[in-house]
Amino acid sequence: MNVVLTGSHWIYALATLVVIVTMLFRRGVVIPTLVGTLLVGWIYSGSLVKGLQAIFNANLTAAKELFSIFLIITFMVALLDALKVIGADRRMIQPIGKFMTNGHVAFFVLIGITYFISLFFWPTPAVPLIGALLIPAAVRAGLPTMGAAVAVAIAGQGMALSSDYVMQVAPMLSAKAAGVDKALVADRGMILSLITGALSIGLAYVFLRKGIKKPGDASIELELAKLEGPEDVKKEVAAAAESAENKWSKLFAVLVPLAMLLVIVYMVLSKVGKGSFGGFEGGDGAAFIGGVAILLLIFASFTHRKGSTSVLDNIADHMVNGFVFAFKAMGPVIPIAGFFFLGSSDFSGSILGISGDAAKPAFLFDLVQSIQHAIPQNGFLGALGILLVGIITGLDGSGFSGLPLTGGLSGAMGASVGVDPATLAAIGQMGAVWTGGGTIVAWSSLVAVAGFSGVNVIDLARKNMIPVIAGLVISTILAVIIW
Repeated sequence: MNVVLTGSHWIYALATLVVIVTMLFRRGVVIPTLVGTLLVGWIYSGSLVKGLQAIFNANLTAAKELFSIFLIITFMVALLDALKVIGADRRMIQPIGKFMTNGHVAFFVLIGITYFISLFFWPTPAVPLIGALLIPAAVRAGLPTMGAAVAVAIAGQGMALSSDYVMQVAPMLSAKAAGVDKALVADRGMILSLITGALSIGLAYVFLRKGIKKPGDASIELELAKLEGPEDVKKEVAAAAESAENKWSKLFAVLVPLAMLLVIVYMVLSKVGKGSFGGFEGGDGAAFIGGVAILLLIFASFTHRKGSTSVLDNIADHMVNGFVFAFKAMGPVIPIAGFFFLGSSDFSGSILGISGDAAKPAFLFDLVQSIQHAIPQNGFLGALGILLVGIITGLDGSGFSGLPLTGGLSGAMGASVGVDPATLAAIGQMGAVWTGGGTIVAWSSLVAVAGFSGVNVIDLARKNMIPVIAGLVISTILAVIIW
């Protein structure tokens, strides 16, 4: 297939290269993507005005496509915010400490609880909760603080966030850019996250097990002293004790986990199509979860009032907090996604103002097609290449900013290397999120895990490095074999 590259193609290629290099230097890529969008639009249309319009249209197109992401984050964070007021969030996990009979058990219990909470509320909001209540319990059982930090990082920032199976922010970003079904990327991402997580956890446990102490060991008090640290941690614990007295906290401590468990059961049954359960299509899964969260949020808002504040004001405050968190987390992704959407013929028309049946440019696809002869026709090399690109994009400390790039490359390269684009998109998602989401780079949200665990963040990143990289490589090879 002969592809004619124009000046706008070369500008798009140069801008993409600048984005990748900028990520390697751990700098933000919003300006390069905005400038790149301007130049491509200008060169393609021959009009500076059209180029300026392309910047706005690219961001508008990305915002339209991704706004459901903002909503699901908003509702889940708002629910967690409402639960904090009555102490239900802490009461939910406090009894778990009783199951930590020794350091070995504590390691795996900590992983299980962190994973479950992070699936629904994302690991960043969950870290203070786990750090204030469960990590001290795990350390008392004999697990070193470093072991607790590794468990939280791998289970939350790695395994749960890389699949993002409940809120499905990551799969949506990957699938949109790749031009494939989101459900397929989500399902394969879930499987790959579990494989990577299992391998990483296993290796981490082998490396840590010799340092696990017996309950009552004299050195445990020294480990606990590391957790005394920040004043905000002490305030978290004090607030937990005070708010837990709320009469509604017990009810919601049972109701919310039960509701979330039922959501998982329903979604699993819908996947296998048993009985009257139909499969979730498109954004139906996120809409279902969002609806459940809203209902729980309404109920929770009725249980507390601050002075003369009514329930109507309570829920508004929680929603505002949720939106603020959502825009802080996802705001920078909009211009980045807009630039890589410009590389797809599915979106370039609306961005460049091309109407009717006129041909829509596919800059990224054309570029890959033009060098197809130089790409090794090998699925393993292609998949490992996408994984490497994902890891590079994650070096900026934001696991999601590189997903439009890995998704776009997956859609363009799939046919060339003989691997399903959905599989490549899931592999790229693993590389980007496991790296930048907060397991192996010290300037990511791993800082929060280290802070609440009382360990050095650089040492924590080093401890995670070998288990995580080994897990990613092996899961990538298995993905090519399976799919």
